[in-house]
Amino acid sequence: MLPSLAFLKHQLEGILRNKFAQGHQTSGYLARLEQLPASYDAYLEFAHSLADIPMRDNWPYYEPDELEEIWRECDLDRPLGQIGVLNLKDSAKRVEAGFLASVCGSMLGKPIEVNPTLSELRQALTAVGEWPLNDYISEGALHALDRRHWSWFETARGRIRYVAPDDDINYTLIGMMALEQFGKGFTKRNLRDLWINHLPISTTWGPERAILVRSGISYLEHDREVFNHSEIEAWPDFLVQDTELCGAAIRADAYGYACPGQPALAAELAWRDASFTHRRTGIYATMFIAAAIAAAHVLRDRLEIIRTALQFVPRRSRFYEITADCLQIVANADNWLEAYQGIHHKYANYSHCQVYQEIGTLINTFRFADNAGDGICKQVMQGNDTDSFGATAGSLLGVYFGPDSLEARWLEPFQDRIHTGLSYFHEQQLSRLAQRIGRLPELLHTGQHRILPSELYVNENLGI
Repeated sequence: MLPSLAFLKHQLEGILRNKFAQGHQTSGYLARLEQLPASYDAYLEFAHSLADIPMRDNWPYYEPDELEEIWRECDLDRPLGQIGVLNLKDSAKRVEAGFLASVCGSMLGKPIEVNPTLSELRQALTAVGEWPLNDYISEGALHALDRRHWSWFETARGRIRYVAPDDDINYTLIGMMALEQFGKGFTKRNLRDLWINHLPISTTWGPERAILVRSGISYLEHDREVFNHSEIEAWPDFLVQDTELCGAAIRADAYGYACPGQPALAAELAWRDASFTHRRTGIYATMFIAAAIAAAHVLRDRLEIIRTALQFVPRRSRFYEITADCLQIVANADNWLEAYQGIHHKYANYSHCQVYQEIGTLINTFRFADNAGDGICKQVMQGNDTDSFGATAGSLLGVYFGPDSLEARWLEPFQDRIHTGLSYFHEQQLSRLAQRIGRLPELLHTGQHRILPSELYVNENLGI
């Protein structure tokens, strides 16, 4: 049951690369790793030592992971309670619109989830007369691009018969279930149980897969020792690499949906979920997106929404610095292509899943979108992680624009059917699922969370 020594060494190499990017003084550590005897004891002792690597003297950032430290580093004038006017009926419709636009954005980007650039997509789409993008990706465009995601057979135009399984949608639904079952007081142990119950390991990647494996091991340990010592809080800090990628950011949507006009609460719930698997930028991006969606329920100035969301990010972090810069680039641009060029020129080295350029393109999309359908196209045309940020853009735009912001033609190919990648989740009617997720604002506002019979059955049978 132990991972191989080769795998452990590979993990340690990746973690050292992460540590360097995060400002740690890693000089000499790779050489030390190469000189270690190939044994579990040696590798584990080395892994424990990584927690004590000092920061480089010239590192200008301070990037905490704990919530109270994060709050101390955020804008002291950030709004702590309700902003705007709360209208639960209006927010329910906005959430439905956000979820449906998110689903469409995910499916639009999915067949080209192969880290394309805007230039590559423009060339491919122009070759088949489909630039600018205004519909799902055609097989002709995939042929012109000369690479495609393996899911193309059920997500390319003309082949779509339902919403195909996708991890972005899975995590939004997991967030929904956490709030339904446990309310805003959900814990990381609750998340662990939901993940064990509903997430097949093959539907997870990177830190999520590592933490899901660790969650499974905790079941073998019968919980007592693990949770009495709060070890769950430290799981992402030991032998987990890439904890700053976008895997937590794609879990932000449900918390923004559920907190209309309450960006502080949305950011706090997003922190609780994100810090289950991620650190630093991985956490901040999730808090930022949740806060932006929460603010989009009630504010109408798009740049003000982004500025509000930035108030919930530590000001001495790389994420804050780059996001604030991207916001300035977008604010000064005359159109979305000009803004993209400015963002891409500075941050092209941060590509698929690496958050910084992608958050910049999300801000760009949000400012220049004419409606939700136009926005998901603009987001996907900017490349990188096309399905994940297509989904995030859909959530933000759908909540902002509200009902009727997405033409029916985007939903028609699904025939009101959704196939998720979740176990023990049986809803397959897309419209009914949208209505269910639309009830989140009222559930959180009234505190009347609920446990569904199917979840009770699962929990009983897994001994939870």
